[in-house]
Amino acid sequence: MGQESASRPTPSPARKGPRAARKGPKIGLALAAGGPLGALYEVGALRALEECIEGLDLNDLHVYVGVSAGAFMAAHLVNGRTATDLVRGLAGDEKGEPAFDPAVLFMPAYAEWLRSSTKLPGLVSDALFQVGRSPDEQSLFHSLARLSRALPLGLFDNSALQRYLARSFAVKGRTDDFRKLRHKLLVVATDLENGTAVVFGDEGLDHIPISKAVQASTALPGMYLPVDVEGRMCVDGVLLKTLHASVGLEHGAELLFCVNPLVPVDALHGEVLEKAGAGAIQRGGLPSVLSQTLRTLIYSRMKVGMARYQTTFPGADIAFFEPPKEESRLFFSNIFSFAARREVCEIGYRATRSTLLKRQQQIGAKIERHGLSLRMDVVEDESRSVWDSIEGAPPSAAPVADQLEHALARLEHELLTD
Repeated sequence: MGQESASRPTPSPARKGPRAARKGPKIGLALAAGGPLGALYEVGALRALEECIEGLDLNDLHVYVGVSAGAFMAAHLVNGRTATDLVRGLAGDEKGEPAFDPAVLFMPAYAEWLRSSTKLPGLVSDALFQVGRSPDEQSLFHSLARLSRALPLGLFDNSALQRYLARSFAVKGRTDDFRKLRHKLLVVATDLENGTAVVFGDEGLDHIPISKAVQASTALPGMYLPVDVEGRMCVDGVLLKTLHASVGLEHGAELLFCVNPLVPVDALHGEVLEKAGAGAIQRGGLPSVLSQTLRTLIYSRMKVGMARYQTTFPGADIAFFEPPKEESRLFFSNIFSFAARREVCEIGYRATRSTLLKRQQQIGAKIERHGLSLRMDVVEDESRSVWDSIEGAPPSAAPVADQLEHALARLEHELLTD
């Protein structure tokens, strides 16, 4: 979102110090994976929850659980950044804060590419030798399959994300140390070698820097390199579960707010068909097909898990929020577009308020058991925007950037409708 500000970041409220037992109801927050667009959706959703629920302080909860993009969000909340701060920081440039440039998520893994390419000559030579030595036993295809070992382990290196977080958490009043947080933060990754969950922030893993834990939790296999954490090769926590809500419940949450932006798009919905035309996912190429496949697999698995929690944790209440499947902008938007980032943030805000309105009796009853209540005047205000709750006008891109975005949007539309 532009170059980093040269001014000194404004300190957040102090959060360092020994973790004390929180008085009152034990309220938790679980934020799911969803990539950059999912993070923006969660920002809008968080602002809606904070604004619409009386008594809810998202910086003063019993436990925070984050997976991938959700880990990025949770780590900022527990460090004292408010939902309003995050709206300004991710949908625009927040004055006095290190600017978040989406480009840090797509730094090519040049060193890995070079390392992999050096294997190729030897693997080709070995494959041809095996065919020549045993032509009846080794088919050419079988031998050339060895060449897959020369493929890089990931296209991108997300270590730049770790460095950005380390700078952000170095601001006075924040910390990059799980043990110095006033509230419990749990960041979930997956151990690539044995397929088990790695819960950073839990006992025995709370000495790992928060920034390193978030880097590991966001390392989607194939896209990012696995992250070496003290000899354990860690990748995205979404491989096991989308949300890991059970982690928050196991740590004593009596009321758990869950936000999941990662849903499969319904490309057959009328509005989607009208905008993008039939076959939009296929025309998006392999990345779109893989994204829809992953979303479908983990979404069905998540629904089964959420239903199971009702019997596994019978005394706990869960308030679940997600976008409608026909919201195609969460699937097709361009993260590098300033206008799109603002739009996705607004989508999260409006979708969450819509859920609160439609399920006001059910959600209202749940949260009232824990000392919270719905602000119905805010919930029922359909004209309200995420920017109405924030001082000042929404940030706007520079004129040249706006013109470029419009041109790219027109080009994308033409490509999708050809």
